[in-house]
Amino acid sequence: MKAIEISAPGAPEVLKACERPVPQPGRGEVLIKVAAAGVNGPDIMQRKGLYPAPPGASDLPGLEVAGEIVQLGEGVAAWHAGTAVCALTNGGGYAEYCLADADQCLPIPRGVSVQDAAGLPETFFTVWSNVFIGAQLKAGELLLVHGGAGGIGTTAIQLGKAFGAKVFATDSPEARCRVCRDLGADRAIDYRQEDFVEIVRQAGGANVILDIVGGPNIDKNIKAATYDARLIQLAFALGSKVEINLMPIMLKRLTYTGSTLRTRPPQFKARIARELREQVWPLIEGGRIRPVTHRAFPLAEAAAAHATMESAAHTGKILLLP
Repeated sequence: MKAIEISAPGAPEVLKACERPVPQPGRGEVLIKVAAAGVNGPDIMQRKGLYPAPPGASDLPGLEVAGEIVQLGEGVAAWHAGTAVCALTNGGGYAEYCLADADQCLPIPRGVSVQDAAGLPETFFTVWSNVFIGAQLKAGELLLVHGGAGGIGTTAIQLGKAFGAKVFATDSPEARCRVCRDLGADRAIDYRQEDFVEIVRQAGGANVILDIVGGPNIDKNIKAATYDARLIQLAFALGSKVEINLMPIMLKRLTYTGSTLRTRPPQFKARIARELREQVWPLIEGGRIRPVTHRAFPLAEAAAAHATMESAAHTGKILLLP
């Protein structure tokens, strides 16, 4: 099969086309003929040598795919060959064929193309596990989402609104803020023109904050949080090393958590898949939540896809098409 491998840690140009044997599914796995694969932040980190594949996983990048199941591993009874699915993978998505745990597969929601479905698993698994399972976001609470027009952001805004939260989002410039409002954000804040801390404080403070920025945002998030707020750190676009005053965490009774999804136990990922299928997939099929795709690149142009993602000019998901 054709695939894209990381020839050495570095810039997007280290992504090289290669030929690999088609993998064979082990117990509890399925083999998917890939129609599309999503590009995500962890892929960028892996390419740079900062996020190695866990033991036993493919060294090829790619944490989500959509396509057709073509082979079942031993013990798989919930799926059959010929079924179209999208799946969270442990790696290997940048290829014509990819393995996935059967319990991490989901049906393609009605009304969603197989191509667009490839952009669902990674962000929906991530937001659901952190915002709803971890932070226990409740209806009526204020959710602050940084990077609202990106892949994580567009998902978080829609899920927050669908489950009754008030959602504020930050981004820049105005065109990206408009995307946030179109997806349901109650307030889109241009962080280059406005002080999100003051705006959120005037609204009573944020109950849950989802951040991919880090750097100076870390101190600002603590200031924008209300009592008993839950702060979630998913990435550090502006750096992970900062000096902050921890006293407000104690005085406000804040909970500050970080998270990576790839190393979570299979049983936890299976739980997320079940909850998404039961509680979120009907909302997608009903039109209340929609996938947001920025652009699909041919698989051979994976380097260009990574460069686009690193430019932070995209809205929604970037996909690769074998």
